[in-house]
Amino acid sequence: MLASFELEEMQFVALNAGPLFKFTEAISFVVTTESQEETDYYWNKLTTDGGKESDCGWLKDKFGLSWQITPKALIDLLSSPDKQKTARVMAAMMTMQKIDIAALQRAAQ
Repeated sequence: MLASFELEEMQFVALNAGPLFKFTEAISFVVTTESQEETDYYWNKLTTDGGKESDCGWLKDKFGLSWQITPKALIDLLSSPDKQKTARVMAAMMTMQKIDIAALQRAAQ
C-alpha cells in the first residue's frame, strides 16, 4: 500500500488510499524552469498521452495529478516593486495556459 521514491533529490511517500480519494488541485507539484525551452519540455512531456492543459501554467498529467510549470522569469517579474508592471504581467499570465516568457517580458515593458 505504500511506495517511496525520490525526485530531484527529494523523498516522497505515496499511499494507495483506494478509489475514494481522488487527485485534486489541492495537491500539485511545482516545477520551476529556467527558460522557455525547459518550460516547453516539461509542459509537452506532462500533457502527452492524456494530460490536460489548464490555465496560468497549470496542467494535469495522464494520471490526473496537477502540476504547475512556473518559469523563474514569471516569479522575478511578479516580484518587482513596480505595481503597474506586476499588474500588467499578471494580466498577461491570466490569458495563458502554458507560460510564454517573451509575452510576459513584453507585458512588463
